[in-house]
Order: sequence, then C-alpha cells, then structure tokens
Amino acid sequence: MMEKLLETLCGKSREEPRSIGCGKKIKGRVVLKKKNVMDSTDIWASLLDRIHELFGKGVSLQLISAVHANGSRGKLGKPAFLENWISRLTSLSAEDDVTFDVNFDWKESLGVPGAFIVRNHHHSQFYIKTVTLEDVPGHGQLHFVCNSWVYPAHRYKYDRVFFVNKTYLPGDTPEPLRLYREEELINLRGDGSGMLKEWDRVYDYAFYNDLGSPEEGSDYARPVLGGSKEYPYPRRGRTGRRPNKKDPMSESRLPLLSLNIYVPRDERFNQVKFSDFIAYALKSLGQVLLPEIKSITDKTFKEFDTFQDVLDLYDGGVKLPDGHNLTKLKQCVSWELLHELLRSDGEKFLKFPMPDVIRGNKMILHRLQILQLNDAFIKSITIITRPFTGTFSEDKTAWRTDIEFGREMLAGVNPVVIRRLEVKELYS
Repeated sequence: MMEKLLETLCGKSREEPRSIGCGKKIKGRVVLKKKNVMDSTDIWASLLDRIHELFGKGVSLQLISAVHANGSRGKLGKPAFLENWISRLTSLSAEDDVTFDVNFDWKESLGVPGAFIVRNHHHSQFYIKTVTLEDVPGHGQLHFVCNSWVYPAHRYKYDRVFFVNKTYLPGDTPEPLRLYREEELINLRGDGSGMLKEWDRVYDYAFYNDLGSPEEGSDYARPVLGGSKEYPYPRRGRTGRRPNKKDPMSESRLPLLSLNIYVPRDERFNQVKFSDFIAYALKSLGQVLLPEIKSITDKTFKEFDTFQDVLDLYDGGVKLPDGHNLTKLKQCVSWELLHELLRSDGEKFLKFPMPDVIRGNKMILHRLQILQLNDAFIKSITIITRPFTGTFSEDKTAWRTDIEFGREMLAGVNPVVIRRLEVKELYS
C-alpha cells in the first residue's frame, strides 16, 4: 500500500533493472558537475535533489540504437538510473567533477547504440560532461562528449538527446538517428516566439531594437538597427523580452545592473570566468570610487595637479600579507573569487595594477643597432636582448626615458612612419 501511495504522489517509482533474454549488462560511467553558486556547490539544491531521489525521482539514461529502427526512430533500450546519488558525497568546490555508475540492460540484437536520452527528474540542473560505456557488444568502448547543462525534465517540451562522439556527413548519418538529429536542430533554432528562459537552448537572432528608452521621452528613443533598407544590419541574439509600452517596435530593456540577459546556458560563463568577472567588477568599483571621493575635496576637480597624483592611482593602498600562510589558505580554499581579490603578485588592494614600464621588464635592451635608413622606411633593425639576471627595482621615471620612447615607436601599430630627420633645427 505504501508503495502505491508513493507512486500516486510522486509518479511511478523506478524499478531495478532485470535481466532480459539475449541481453547483456553494459556498464557505464557518467561524469557531471552539480549546480553551483559562484565557486561552491549549491548545498540547498543538492539537498533537494537527494529528497527527490528518496521518492524515486532520479536521473535516467536511455540508449538509442544506431542500427535498428522502430518506424523512423532508433529502437530504445530500458531506462537506467544513476546509482548511489544519495550516498555519494561531493566536494564543496564547484570545479570538482562527480562520477556516477550506471548499468544498462541492452539486447545484442539492437546493435550498437548511437545516442541516448537523459531525463532529469531532480529539482535542480546539472552539467553533464561525458558518458562512457564499456564492453558494448560488437564495438567495445563507446564515448559520448556532452558538455551541456541539463535542467529538470518539466522545463523541456522535448527529450534531451546526446549523440556519440563521431562525426557524420548529413547523407552518412545512420537512418535510425536521422530524425533525432533533425529535431535537435529545430530545437536549437527555436520558433521565433515567446520570451526565452535560462533553460532554453535557442540560438536565434533579432534586430537591435533595445537601444533606446522611449518611455522616458522622444530624446531617449533610438531607431531599430537591422531589418530595413536604411539599416539592414547588424543582428543580435534574440531574447524575446516584452515590447516597450511606448513603442511596440522596440523591446523593453533590463535594469542597468541586471545580469539576467538571455544567453544559451551552455554559452554562459562557467564558474571560474564568472568569479573572475565579479572580482574584477568589485576591484574596478573600488579603484574608481576611491579617487572620485578624494577628488570631491580637491580644488582642481577631475584634474591631475602633479605626476604624483597619477602615481597615487597605483601606489599605497592596503598591502596584502604575502607568505606561506596566505599561499596555504589559497590552496585550501579553491575559490577563484578569493584568488583574484587576494593577489600575491604584488598588486595592491583596491589599486590599479602597476604599469610594466614602471615595474620593470625582465628583458633589458642590450644593443639597438639601426643599420640603414631611408626617408620612407627602416630597411633593417637589429635588436639584441639578453635576460636580466640581477635584481631590478621600480623606476617611476622609466616611462619618460628616450629608450622607452624609442621602444614604443618601434613597437607601435605603424613603425614605418618613422622618417629621417631632414632639417638641422627643429621648431615647435
């Protein structure tokens, strides 16, 4: 009775795979990443996923035959569920992978699998990296490279299908997989309607119709770029946001600091890049705000009075501790956000990084020999450098030396503009 009650409340519970006639057990290995918040695993989401597991709502994989079809689609094997999700302890670091075992009941008469369907009945999404099948009848090892976020099954109107890591020309695609391939392309293109959500996988284009704010007045309105004879291009990724209230041809805009811009989930920053982005944003905010606050009491507002005012953008600040303890802390806590904020390369906290020309260069100019010049271009330049083996110190005047100006000229975007001096006396 209890089992029927659970099936009524939570849906049909998954069954243990049973042996089938003329079949074979195929062992599989699934590598994935769980949902994360910045640099750490989302503990609350992980807890909810385990609760779903208790009620029979797990993650299932179903193999698709690349040899035999049932109508126009490849024949399906029995669903198999990831094992030991509840008991498998995962790291708090979002960078660490989690490996799960899965066992398939597969009839040898179905041939070699060419794809599989994954259904996520958990509360939260996960990032599936690879699926590896061992001892596939007639083939051996079979490898699937997925690298995609899989959201709960109720978020999709279709099945998530992943294909084997093998490239086919359209005409050479196995017939049982052809319809699955075509449907996958349709899902990626979208139908051009509706507001796109984070779990959508649509790669569509739209005009630049969100450049202005017509609701604030005619001075803030902007023309639509693209789709007209006057402005045929460019294009941007379609988001499907609701039309502007004042101008139906324009799309409503997001708040200024909102990061909730639709980008296909697989194309968004991973946790490392996103943590770097947030860290650089926090550092840039401090680097800009502090000089602005100081300049309020300055008589010459928004002006540099001396060269020292420029150097103060890099000098001073809070000197972070450097040594074994800080290094050990950064090794133990593998958060990219912390690593970027607590730099150990000498960069000062809430200060702009020191320019290389002041900090010094590990290669010093040994000899600069200009062999031949004419009035149009330099025919040949020989620059010989040698490694700097001693100790160097910061030189705050290095940027205004003749050698540095010569280096910048030779390394410029157009060195051929260097001309021969034709007059003895120069006039300003």
